[in-house]
Amino acid sequence: MSSDTSTRKRAATQAEEARVGSPTPPPARRGLGRRPRPEGPRATFRQLVPYLFEHRKVMVFIIVLSVLGAAASLAQPLLVSRVISVVQAGDPLGRLVWLLVALVVVAGLISGFQHYLLQRTGEGVVLSSRRRLVGRMLNLPISQFDVRRTGDLVSRVGSDTTLLRAVLTQGLVEAIGGSLTFVGALVGMFLIDPVLLGLTVLVVAVSVAVVVLLSGRIRVASRQAQEKVGDLTSSVERAISSVRTIRASGATEREIAGVEEDAVGAYQRGLQVARISALVVPIASVAMQTSFLVVLGVGGYRVASGSITIASLVSFILFLFLMIMPLGQALGAVLSVNQALGALGRIQEILDLPGETEHDAETARALGPDARVETGDAVTFEDVHFRYPDSPVATGSATSPGAVAAAAAGDPQGDPQGEGPAADDLTVLHGVSFSVPVGRRTALVGPSGAGKSTILALIERFYDPTAGVVRLGGVDVRALDRAELRAQIGYVEQDAPVLAGTLRDNLTLGSPDASDDDCRRVLEAVNLTGVLERGEQGLDAQVGEDGVMLSGGERQRLAIARTLLNAPPVLLLDESTSSLDGLNEQRLREAIDAVAENRTLIVIAHRLSTVVDSDQIVVVEAGRVVGVGTHSELVVSTPLYRDLAKHQLLV
Repeated sequence: MSSDTSTRKRAATQAEEARVGSPTPPPARRGLGRRPRPEGPRATFRQLVPYLFEHRKVMVFIIVLSVLGAAASLAQPLLVSRVISVVQAGDPLGRLVWLLVALVVVAGLISGFQHYLLQRTGEGVVLSSRRRLVGRMLNLPISQFDVRRTGDLVSRVGSDTTLLRAVLTQGLVEAIGGSLTFVGALVGMFLIDPVLLGLTVLVVAVSVAVVVLLSGRIRVASRQAQEKVGDLTSSVERAISSVRTIRASGATEREIAGVEEDAVGAYQRGLQVARISALVVPIASVAMQTSFLVVLGVGGYRVASGSITIASLVSFILFLFLMIMPLGQALGAVLSVNQALGALGRIQEILDLPGETEHDAETARALGPDARVETGDAVTFEDVHFRYPDSPVATGSATSPGAVAAAAAGDPQGDPQGEGPAADDLTVLHGVSFSVPVGRRTALVGPSGAGKSTILALIERFYDPTAGVVRLGGVDVRALDRAELRAQIGYVEQDAPVLAGTLRDNLTLGSPDASDDDCRRVLEAVNLTGVLERGEQGLDAQVGEDGVMLSGGERQRLAIARTLLNAPPVLLLDESTSSLDGLNEQRLREAIDAVAENRTLIVIAHRLSTVVDSDQIVVVEAGRVVGVGTHSELVVSTPLYRDLAKHQLLV
């Protein structure tokens, strides 16, 4: 969008961008443009369950394997005790040894297969969480992207979702199966010697209490660590995307220092998690060693006193090992689950945001047939006021039923912020009213920051008006399905974004069924056939990240060709010829004239020479319409337009 939109994102990042080339020392520069981060929502285990429930069949099978593995493990101490008793009695072992070996082998095979299934299911959880997150993220209202850092969003998809894998691969499901081993071991130990069991349980209870006390701190520290990783990803993304500007400004070292500062922040938060984990991880080892020493000492005394036999003591020690192993898994599960819940809180923060279309059913009204841009006015603005939301979560509140009703009636109190269309630093449009006849060309002109690009954004429903009504084909755009609305509109932004990929990928973005001949036709119409002839790849030629392998004019023409290929009934062109030389501008105007026959065009232009022949010119100043008419009429009636025309030598 152009500079006139003055979005929250631009305001929030303006100071940060301004520091490139400034003499501000590196330590101070990181505070500029960095929004304070509110305490995010804390995820609960209940929110984690749906991710696991998607794989319930495999999970059940894994639990069955855990039960079989537990049974094989619990049988081993009993066999060992039997072997010792047989040896002491001088009887032949027979098949006991082979049975013991078979149990060990079976337990190992079960463990290996279970490990594979856990890893596969963990990857499935990561995949499903990424699908949910990306699906929600790409459907968020545009205003969310105005106030959120791209790198942080990318970090949530990459880094945060990866932590969910640890829930399965680092002990949760194994702990469920291990609980059976734990209970079985307790029963076996109780039957052998209740006194030794009591001492063992006392040691274990202390270790479990310590883990419970530390688990909450692990969750908070994990979330903070992931937030720092998000900051680091944002800094790297920002530096890479602006690397040419940074190099040209001689700011490379300062950018490196800034990224390193975020890297150090992530490192320090990671150390905080490591310090807390360091208190948890050794607990199982300490509990095991302490229990073993207690059992060995007290058990040896009880063997000497004749209370239990050597075979029983050996069996008890083996059961002790079987009890401690699930305990270690349980402690690891507590650690991994709390780390995952810290990351899940950041994921849920995005998933809980309302999607762009969630309020459509509430705001849409039964206004007769679908909008048809055929006769009458294609686009109408009726006393439209607009201001940007005060917070990222405020998006969509303007589309609540009460706000829509008030806006439709032109009630200033329809402003969801409770301030109406009163002027403030976020207000962009003030009572804008004009109509665009079907099949005609309308130009929006005015100084930078007047609100022209915002008008196009409201037509596209990137935002909804604070008050007033925008109509397409006579129907309030809020009553239309967004896909239906946008299918009737072609929009070429001022910066003409080009997607990484091939020429074909960019051309067919809105027309996936277009043929190669259709693609070549629109490229010829905008004088881009030279790009096809640069190599043998033709339409499969790569354009590079953000179209870096194309010139500014070529990127602009490619964006226009993409819109011309779709050929919608309404075309919105935001400074579509600003990067073109005279020859290509004339060729492009001829192409637009050809495709614009029987179509409605709304064009933003700073060069009045490109729009003087428009059927209608709307002059916008400071968010208000100050004149509507033809070139000759406005030169006489509108001082602002007359001054613009004089400066461009048109009068």
